Amino acid sequence: VQLQASGGGLVQAGGSLRLSCAASGFFFSRTYMAWYRLAPGKQRELVAGISRDGSPNYADSVKGRFTISRDNDKSTVALQMNNLKPEDTAVYYCKAQYTHDYWGQGTLVTVSS
Repeated sequence: VQLQASGGGLVQAGGSLRLSCAASGFFFSRTYMAWYRLAPGKQRELVAGISRDGSPNYADSVKGRFTISRDNDKSTVALQMNNLKPEDTAVYYCKAQYTHDYWGQGTLVTVSS
């Protein structure tokens, strides 16, 4: 199982970024996928998840600003992040909930005020 996250970077508050996670080595279309984040001094938290049929769920802190989507043909899951805030600064991780939980390497998002 491999999960390759990309798309992080530095952006000003109010800006946008799009994260992408390319998956391989498992039945992607049958797998719940999610994005988590880990900020300094905080616990890892679920940002957004998406079921096999495309139903999303979001943390309250990102509802209305972030959108998760998946492309089963390409085995990718994306996180469109709009109206970013400094408190969104974190390392973002892609997770596949398959036979076990599999994690990507993380991509850093930094939002400046």
